[in-house]
Amino acid sequence: MAAPGGSPRSGGAGPLAGIRVLELGNYIAAPTAGRLLADFGAEVIKVERPGTGDELRQWRLFQGETSMMWRTLNRNKKCITLDLRSDEGRRIALDLVRECDIVIENFRPGTLERWGLGPDRLTALRPDLILVRVSAYGQTGPYRDRPGFGAVAEALGGLRLLTGDPDRPPARVGVSIGDTAAGLYAVIGALLSLVRRERTRSATAAPTGEPRSDVVDVALYEAVFSMLESLLPDHDAYGVLRQRSGGRMDGLAPTNTYRCLDGKWAVVAGNGDQIFRRLMDVIGRPDLRDAPDLAANPGRWERRDELDEAIGEWAAGLESEQALRLLDEAGVPSGPIYDAADIADDPHFAARGMVLRHPVREESVDFGEVAFPGVVPILEAEPGDVRWLGPALGEHNDDVLGDLLGIAPATRAGLRENKVI
Repeated sequence: MAAPGGSPRSGGAGPLAGIRVLELGNYIAAPTAGRLLADFGAEVIKVERPGTGDELRQWRLFQGETSMMWRTLNRNKKCITLDLRSDEGRRIALDLVRECDIVIENFRPGTLERWGLGPDRLTALRPDLILVRVSAYGQTGPYRDRPGFGAVAEALGGLRLLTGDPDRPPARVGVSIGDTAAGLYAVIGALLSLVRRERTRSATAAPTGEPRSDVVDVALYEAVFSMLESLLPDHDAYGVLRQRSGGRMDGLAPTNTYRCLDGKWAVVAGNGDQIFRRLMDVIGRPDLRDAPDLAANPGRWERRDELDEAIGEWAAGLESEQALRLLDEAGVPSGPIYDAADIADDPHFAARGMVLRHPVREESVDFGEVAFPGVVPILEAEPGDVRWLGPALGEHNDDVLGDLLGIAPATRAGLRENKVI
């Protein structure tokens, strides 16, 4: 499949071909991890509740029966239905575990154990299993049993207090950043465990050469906390409690968002020492360029309001396209603030294969070719691919339960009748 604009896709198996993943999670964090593994060739089998499925199917549903959010986060997966609260459903889940390399789950800690699907049971069936567990607060600690979504994790992890303008309440980033970060760490943990497993298999010095199981414990709040750079040591060493700084980056200057003559906004990052000098040349302020106290960042931060005012006055007199062109020619990092329409039309996104179009048709509406995000990162040898969008509820029941587990058609019919699948 070729991406619009020319970036070729492999159409091949992908670097994770041969790896089978059982996804027991719902919402965003665990499905994000499953999607990334599936993008690069892993066979990901997603389990949903019979009848209703993952609630994500209805999130941001503006038209039709299945949200584009679902289709995006569950692309390239095989979707089956299974009632994990039933004895028969759990037996089938255990049969699937025997066939899988990785299990991903994001239930509250203790849920799998109550269902008889805890780590000891799973690894007894598959001794080299990698179990990836995503939860709000982790599998240990005094908060482990608390319920929590990404929004709560973003608050506890320190991000929410830093987001927004200083004279307004803490704001939320416009996407589920805590869940997405946790999904990324879940993938990193799974891949690290895969590397360890393969190393164990090939190690001639190992007593048995048999790989051992591994548990990856990802907490949403820790995924957020890990992204906050020097927030903690700045406080511990300097007594500094970082706060919201709006479009600025706390402690760095000048870097902000400036409104141009046409009402559009430009982001300008002139906080490198030499970049700052070039920026001052562009805006015609040699006095600021040559000021001794502005040669390094600490002095520029002290005079940040003055610098923002100077850059803002310059930007306000130019159309955004002209302002960004002048900054680009001078080697000053800058760019427009895009919305979805801008992204869909941008030639660079297209050339890099970041906008992929797939047909979306439902009983009630035909959306035609719909733009979806491409696969990140780009691998030169075996790039990932979007082979299909998030499937219909139970679309792969026959494929997985019949072909993989060998459950006969009559038995599958009985399971449907009893609402096990």
